[in-house]
Amino acid sequence: MDIENSIMATRQGFEYSFSSGDFYNKQTQDEHHLKNILDFLPIKADMKILDLGTGSGYLSFSIAKKYSNISIIGLDIVEKALEVNRCKAKEENIRNISFITYDGMDFPFSDYEFDMVISRYALHHFPDIQKSISEVSRVMKQEGFLFISDPTPDVNDTSRFVDGYMQLKKDGHIKFYTKDEWRQICGKYGLKFEKSFDSTIRFPKKKDTAYGFDELWKKHDKDIIESYELEVVGDEIYITEQVNNILFCKR
Repeated sequence: MDIENSIMATRQGFEYSFSSGDFYNKQTQDEHHLKNILDFLPIKADMKILDLGTGSGYLSFSIAKKYSNISIIGLDIVEKALEVNRCKAKEENIRNISFITYDGMDFPFSDYEFDMVISRYALHHFPDIQKSISEVSRVMKQEGFLFISDPTPDVNDTSRFVDGYMQLKKDGHIKFYTKDEWRQICGKYGLKFEKSFDSTIRFPKKKDTAYGFDELWKKHDKDIIESYELEVVGDEIYITEQVNNILFCKR
């Protein structure tokens, strides 16, 4: 895998997605899921939190508004989205939030800087997940927390239909990880499983971004495809994805 080209594809893909505005929000925003996350996170006063792959700042802004006595930094590779976020924070006078861009690999922070790192619907785009999780561990304080919210393959999807489907849009999707895979990856860097909850996302994709959809359909078992409740509605394709919401602690 060419990591530099993968990061570039992700950056370009999300510049396009963010510019689509309402459709990107339709893909990713879910107030019920957001409430469950906010209730789940062990946030305390004076914490410093990093939102990795913050995108439009959906999670960052919600945390900053709910907890005025913490500080949160949103980190992403898409500078255009971050500039929009900065303007929003200024307009809404949210002073405990900021946004920083980076190269997609090395975090621009000191060791042991954060009490918590969070990431929602982003890590499946990271081309070197081992490097990224090692960076998470590096910048996290001892007894700090990592929260991951990311889709996962259905248990019977042994052929990884869902990854092929997500890769039809050229925005740098790498793979969805199972809960066991997350435990193995994070465990290498001193991050121990604490607790989790499951959720789902009904994910829409524009048909004109699903290049090769018919060919992909023919390659995979019908039962696997049906397990994702795939449905074509007008110019959009919908699938239902299971989501892991996992909390780790650095010990």
